[in-house]
Amino acid sequence: MTDPDRTAPEEVMWAGRFITAKRRGKWEYVGRARGIHAAVILAIDEAEDGRHVLLVDQYRVPLGRRCIELPAGLVGDEEEGEDASIAAARELEEETGFLPGRLESLGQYFSSPGMVSESFTLFRAHDLVKTGKGGGVEGEDIVVHRVPLATLHEQIADWRAQGYAMDVKLLLLLGAGMLA
Repeated sequence: MTDPDRTAPEEVMWAGRFITAKRRGKWEYVGRARGIHAAVILAIDEAEDGRHVLLVDQYRVPLGRRCIELPAGLVGDEEEGEDASIAAARELEEETGFLPGRLESLGQYFSSPGMVSESFTLFRAHDLVKTGKGGGVEGEDIVVHRVPLATLHEQIADWRAQGYAMDVKLLLLLGAGMLA
């Protein structure tokens, strides 16, 4: 059985610079404006002192608290038709201070498809080179975390106990361990 609203016309209820609220039949949802989408980066630093994942935290107004996340950023918000891999490399370096030697696309994903039409392309960053301290661009308050994979579960539990929000994309790293 398919939803009868799938062929209803889409109407824009409200449009801002980055977000558009829409309706199709009885369904209300939001999406990115102007074809903008996101790039999310899974960056594992393969260093002499072991394997570490690069995570960031920043205050997220919709949540009212800081959130632990994989590095990410918008694609096409300043340059229409921007290649997602270029945006991913730029955002990883801006946010974490690490530049990838190579990016591997792991595909397109949708984080909350019942409410948001936004998608993101997931990239795996390889051959990381430290170029700076990270922290984002002016006006961003991004904290960089280089977390040993061996203690990631404990670190996430500690952050949760401190009241941090957790981005759903962290399940990429936690998923298998959550079944134990």
